[in-house]
Amino acid sequence: MLVFWLAGCAQQPAVPPAPCVPTQPVAPAVERHLQARDWSDLPGWGTDNLLAIWPAWLRECDVMGHKPAWQTACRAARQLQPDNSSQIQEYFQHWFVVWQSLAADGNAAGLITGYYTPLLQGRLTRQPGFTVPLYAPPPDLLTIDLTSIYPALKGMRLRGRLQGNQVVPYYDRAAIDGESHPLAGHELVWVDDAVDAFFLQIQGSGRIALPDGRELTIGYADQNGYPYQAIGRVLVEQGALKPDQLSMQAIRDWGRAHPSRLPELLNHNPSYVFFRWLPARQPLGALGLPVVAQRSLAIDPRAMPLGAPVWISTTSPETGTPLQQLMLAHDTGGAIRGNVRADFYFGIGNEAGEQAGRMKAQGSLWVLLPKGDTRDAGSQPTQ
Repeated sequence: MLVFWLAGCAQQPAVPPAPCVPTQPVAPAVERHLQARDWSDLPGWGTDNLLAIWPAWLRECDVMGHKPAWQTACRAARQLQPDNSSQIQEYFQHWFVVWQSLAADGNAAGLITGYYTPLLQGRLTRQPGFTVPLYAPPPDLLTIDLTSIYPALKGMRLRGRLQGNQVVPYYDRAAIDGESHPLAGHELVWVDDAVDAFFLQIQGSGRIALPDGRELTIGYADQNGYPYQAIGRVLVEQGALKPDQLSMQAIRDWGRAHPSRLPELLNHNPSYVFFRWLPARQPLGALGLPVVAQRSLAIDPRAMPLGAPVWISTTSPETGTPLQQLMLAHDTGGAIRGNVRADFYFGIGNEAGEQAGRMKAQGSLWVLLPKGDTRDAGSQPTQ
């Protein structure tokens, strides 16, 4: 039964590990994929305009500064009033150490994709042309934490529902969108396009434009417990798209050209996201902070601490030129799994969506962790 349920586990953001030893950098045993590096190993370090990320880093310190490992560095950040990028560069070099994140096989390169905040047209009630619902978390959705019984499952949660006196898996996408409409009455908003609604679930947050001119922000609230499955891979396997043609735009175009086959395609991904209205105009990441265009990164929280500064080296989806800059690990994602795997946030709206849809490149990641605090003095990284 436990093995069956694990197929429906959703990984929750991990709590950042304890701090690092002052002089000799060390990595915890569970983070053997992090390798100590020098600042000179960062490609392009010194060329990025760090003034562009400083306001976001100060907001980050409002959250991270309460954690013992980050207190000293965040206290120093609040006292600094930089006039130029060089002062911020010196700040990070003084208070942080560099760790490169490597894949399990030791490979330094991984996949970098893009995400954005969709802008959808919507109505608060079902109307002609607006027939695709976005749901709030349903009241019968159960979240079960088995940590106290199985400590090895720390950070994992099971989701299901009661059927009589038994807990069974929650409805998958096919059931939720099927003819029985089990979630009827729990619609937050109705939108005009099933493909856009699907991509909104992948992105995790978005904006809804109403006919009175208002734009409301909607964000991730919960999920039905099934693992994410990429529908683009299905189109490639069926021969509908070639691997080098695969993008969000190509999937959207295929869906609009084949509306009768679209539900079957979408149902290959059983995962279903539920939403809530957000008071902020800016979409929020996994830390509850606004995500910042060109500076927020979604990462696997098992690979590096959520909230950490991350240096990224990849290529621009528009020009193919090097894209090397400091980012903040603001977010997570169901498809973001691995030590060298990240999603680059491009911003809000169609133009950002075009860029995000084209972003699929090799890249490397270096996480900056505070020095002066102890993480795990008993564990040394492999040099």
